[in-house]
Amino acid sequence: MRGYFAIGVERISKPGNVGNLMRTAHAFGASFFFAIDPEPDLRETKLVDTSGATMHLPLYIHDRVADFTLPKDCALVGVELTDDAVELPSFRHPTRAAYVLGPERASLSQPLIDRCDFVVKIPMAFCINVGVAGALVMYDRMISLGRFAERPVRPGGPLEAPSLHKHGKQIMRNADRRRRIRGEAKPVGETD
Repeated sequence: MRGYFAIGVERISKPGNVGNLMRTAHAFGASFFFAIDPEPDLRETKLVDTSGATMHLPLYIHDRVADFTLPKDCALVGVELTDDAVELPSFRHPTRAAYVLGPERASLSQPLIDRCDFVVKIPMAFCINVGVAGALVMYDRMISLGRFAERPVRPGGPLEAPSLHKHGKQIMRNADRRRRIRGEAKPVGETD
C-alpha cells in the first residue's frame, strides 16, 4: 500500500483498550500511535499488548487538543457515530491519514471534531468497543487501498490472482531539464 496511517485515541480511560488498539495498529502496519489527554498511564498497555507494539510503534502523547500536531499533509479522520458522518464503506481513505477514536462511554470532543478533515462512522445500531472500532477502520483501509484479487460472483475465494501493477513511463515536469537531457536547444524566443 502507498502512503501511511496512524491511529489515536482521545481521553481514553482503560489501558487495556489502548494496548489492544496498539497491538492491532502494529499488526496492520500503522506508522505511529497517538493519545490526546489519556487518563491511564500508557505504560500499562504492555500488560495487554503481546506483540511488543510499544517497542516498534512510535507513541506520541498530547496533553490537550490544542497541543496535538500531525505531519504535513496528513488528514485527520475522526471515527464517531454521528448523523452527518460518512459511512465507512462509502469513504475513500486519504493516502496519508491519522484516525482518531473517542473515549469509552463518550464521544470525541467538539474541538477535536472541528479539527478533523473527515468524520466517518461504522454503520451499526450503537457504539462498540474502541479496539474493535479501530480494527474495523484499519481493515477497511487495507481492503480499500490494498491490491487484492476481485471477489468472485459465487461464494468462495478468487479464481485469479490480482493483476501485477504496471508502472507508467517517467514524467519529467521541467521542460528545460527535459531538453538538456535530450540535447535539444531552446526554442527561438524562449528566455530563462
